[in-house]
Amino acid sequence: MASSAPPTGRLGRRELIALLSMVMALGALGIDLMLPAFTEMRQEFGLPADSNRVAAVVTAYVLGLAGGTLVFGPLSDRFGRKAGLYTGFAVYGAGAVGAALAPSLELLLVARAVWGFGAAAPRTIALSIVRDLFSGDRMARLMSFVFAIFILVPVVAPTVGAGIIAIAPWQWVFWAAALFVAGVAVWTLRLGETLDPTHRLALRPADLWSAAQLVLGNRQTVGHMLALTMSFGAFVSYLASSQLIVEDVLERASLFPLVFGGLAAAMGVAMLVNANLVERFGTGRMLRWTLGAYVVAALLFLVLALSTGGTPELVPFVVVMAALLAMHALLIPNTNSRAMDPMGAVAGTASAIIGAIATGGGALFGAVIDGLYDGTVTPLAIGFVVSSLGATFFVRWADRQPQR
Repeated sequence: MASSAPPTGRLGRRELIALLSMVMALGALGIDLMLPAFTEMRQEFGLPADSNRVAAVVTAYVLGLAGGTLVFGPLSDRFGRKAGLYTGFAVYGAGAVGAALAPSLELLLVARAVWGFGAAAPRTIALSIVRDLFSGDRMARLMSFVFAIFILVPVVAPTVGAGIIAIAPWQWVFWAAALFVAGVAVWTLRLGETLDPTHRLALRPADLWSAAQLVLGNRQTVGHMLALTMSFGAFVSYLASSQLIVEDVLERASLFPLVFGGLAAAMGVAMLVNANLVERFGTGRMLRWTLGAYVVAALLFLVLALSTGGTPELVPFVVVMAALLAMHALLIPNTNSRAMDPMGAVAGTASAIIGAIATGGGALFGAVIDGLYDGTVTPLAIGFVVSSLGATFFVRWADRQPQR
């Protein structure tokens, strides 16, 4: 722990990890809870049963998330982490309620963008809090624990969403998210302010520009940020198309919550493994191993897709996706920690810029893959190959010392 680490209120280490996990989980909940409602949304808005237009509900949310990071990061550097968190909680709740009440797909997309904008605060500020308190491999270890617990939400959220839809109108998945953020807001009262007073930044344009230059001028930060962007692109496409793939391509609609939750569990296991190994081997070595396995798994997915005409059987699809998502899960804490490590003095702004570029760029990349959907898994497989190769390139570029 950094020597200047501020107190964490009444929270011990375990409760701090649990709380930050639930704060981070708000972002995932805004996507995963509503995935089982895609069929009902198509019916509600008069779309064909095989339409992928509802994927825009995910894209709008993620784009709002990307935009919000640029706001909440600097705000938290100026006014403190808790003020930024509570502002985000309020916007998040308003977006969820707006989505529940939206009478048309267009207004639903607007509400989803607002919802995503609010979700940017907990996502960005939770990472800033971790950087306030830890650095180096210890930061990567704590991030792994946070992400491992946070991943429980994607494991259970689709099942919870399906259960809600079974007994209530589909809009109630949005009401459930609004109730969840209210509960997290109450719990966060126990958290103390973690921003070191000497690190508070003014919101003058010159100061923000200087902070942005510090972030974007650092080779380690930029390279790992772009690697995260590439990885996130294929992952966003998987999230947006997973329900359609399981129901229409694999023809296993009743198994969607189980398949989605099982794959999310594979990500959680991978993050726990990372937490135990990263202090022993270091984030650099873990990244190199992960990227090699990521490329291999992506190529195997492409071979599987091409050899089956894009319509594989359930078991091989789940096996290869579990490998891909496990590698993605290992990349998240390690690329984040490597990108954030040099940015202790401007952690909020750095987290904002990293989050905005990784999330926004990933969302746009994912939308391109979604647009290529042809009733098979082949476009997604190609997307993962591009993603894994791109991530590998940027990490190697970040680690390469410039010639003197």
